[in-house]
Amino acid sequence: MILVTGGAGFIGANFVLDWLSRGGEPVVNVDKLTYAGNASTLAPLSGDARHIFARVDICEAAALATLFTTHRPRAVVNFAAESHVDRSIRAPGEFVQTNVVGTFTLLEAARTYWSGLDAGEKAAFRFVHVSTDEVFGSLEPDDAPFNEHTPYAPNSPYSASKAASDHFVRAYHHTYGLPTLTTNCSNNYGPYQFPEKLIPLAITRALKGEKLPVYGDGKNVRDWLYVTDHCAAIRTVLERGVVGRTYNIGGWNEKANIDVVHTICGVLDELRPAASGARYARQIEFVTDRPGHDRRYAIDASLIEQELGWRPSETFETGIRKTVAWYLDHAEWVGGVTSGSYREWLDTHYAGSN
Repeated sequence: MILVTGGAGFIGANFVLDWLSRGGEPVVNVDKLTYAGNASTLAPLSGDARHIFARVDICEAAALATLFTTHRPRAVVNFAAESHVDRSIRAPGEFVQTNVVGTFTLLEAARTYWSGLDAGEKAAFRFVHVSTDEVFGSLEPDDAPFNEHTPYAPNSPYSASKAASDHFVRAYHHTYGLPTLTTNCSNNYGPYQFPEKLIPLAITRALKGEKLPVYGDGKNVRDWLYVTDHCAAIRTVLERGVVGRTYNIGGWNEKANIDVVHTICGVLDELRPAASGARYARQIEFVTDRPGHDRRYAIDASLIEQELGWRPSETFETGIRKTVAWYLDHAEWVGGVTSGSYREWLDTHYAGSN
């Protein structure tokens, strides 16, 4: 049995679905079900006795303690987080609560449980904390990619809250001996991503004939990682990672945001041409840049490749084509997650980009 937090969110749900599709042991799936946590994503697991869902906030210490004592997991994989930079700028307190207080509360629950295990179970236990490359700050165009020794320099409330959570995980290993591992990943994309993030936002707005907002000059660069490749990396870290170590996980796919949007438009032109015959790229509109927008992220994933043998299987070109096709085939899922509250937030944040 493993315990997964945030398992109804984008990356967490993909991990749970992938884990159980491969015959993995049962999962206790812990999720608060905020706006980005969608129970319908887990519909394929309906009736599967290996999937136990618990609607619990990771800030609820008593509820976590009950889950640990009831299910006795051999490992924790922590995906639970507020993750959208734009939202963190508008409401930073929510990010401190979930990402910092929540991680601390989960660590305390795990430490208490782990301390009561027998010697063999203690040695086998693992706590995998899933984090982000944004904790490292921003790179200049000619800078070397982030590696596991890059100093932290977070530039947004989101990345600052994740940096704090990473430090707590490290401290619990060095202070208490809790067998932790941390992963810092680049930008994920793929099925089931909430459509406030760049790629699903571009796909869904393009299909509706709406403007495609691109921040600033569109030349902000990110390293793109297909979500199932990320899931494979986390499985590898859980199985073979060295306790106490951090592993950077990247896709070796640096792309400027404007190039990503143009690629999406090109795939849509091929797979779902606009009724008007116009190219989707005509809908692109540059909007005012967000505060503190990091210019470039890039991950050096050499350590996990050399030490654990993991490397992504998808290129950006293959992964983005799969992603666009998935959203075209799952319009009902998209409609289900784009609630009125989400639409209100989007209209406020991208005012003038309808």
